[in-house]
Amino acid sequence: MSAHQTTTERGRWPTRRTVLFGLATAAVGTVLVGKRRVSARTARSIDALRAASSGGPTRAVTEADFADLPAPARRYFETVLEPGTPYVRTARLTQRGVFRLGDADSSWHPLEATQHYTVDPPGFVWDASIRLGSVLPVSVIDSYVDGTGSLAAHLLWTVPVADADPSPELDAGELQRYLAEAVWFPTALLPESGVEWTAIDDSTARATLTDGDVSVSLSFHFDDDNLVDRVVADERYRAVDDGFETARWTGYFEDYAERGGMLVPTRGEVAWTLPDGDLPYWRGEITAFEYETAK
Repeated sequence: MSAHQTTTERGRWPTRRTVLFGLATAAVGTVLVGKRRVSARTARSIDALRAASSGGPTRAVTEADFADLPAPARRYFETVLEPGTPYVRTARLTQRGVFRLGDADSSWHPLEATQHYTVDPPGFVWDASIRLGSVLPVSVIDSYVDGTGSLAAHLLWTVPVADADPSPELDAGELQRYLAEAVWFPTALLPESGVEWTAIDDSTARATLTDGDVSVSLSFHFDDDNLVDRVVADERYRAVDDGFETARWTGYFEDYAERGGMLVPTRGEVAWTLPDGDLPYWRGEITAFEYETAK
């Protein structure tokens, strides 16, 4: 083969550097397309959440709104709400914390999230980013919109790692999550917002919320300061490989502070109680509260 032929052949084939650059460019392009797709899906979910909302109560809280409730629930509302506090219609919270993917031996990973809520009807969209190591984000969209639950997670915005099909079990689990997290905008826990309270004992009451065909309950446990320190679902649906199973679920709340004229927790943890023991999987703090109220 002559030198001229060798040069010609080299001109026909890309160098290794060119190939690697092309592959890297394609990979970056795929990630960017995936990121835009996930962002668009999130935006559609938030738009649907807002579109379904009728706004909720248009007045302020009065003592009559909780005067006839079981004693522990009544004392809670007397503590966290002042008469004249406007009812919350929508809320937007930002979170920072850690999340665990897997079993009790799995590592905790940094998490940042923004969560949007509506009260009438009850709903939320949780837009989270969980970082595996230093460069691998997992995007998660968890939602309950217009009576339907949804959960999707993607590694690098492109590789699906979770995508739960709609089901009654998922709907119930997501509505239970909403009910537990309503402590962050407690006017949503009043009867005016659709919650029914029944007594359990002097420091515990059961809250029940019905949305269409979905009805869920949680036990609210109050501390000596009349604040919610934990909520418990004796049975909550948990996704497993072949569908759903039920397990005890607990949300813990602490570090109460005044936000928007209400006393709300700023830190929390959630955990499953499984045959092998408790499995905490989210710990975090609420770094910002934004409310749209009746006034």
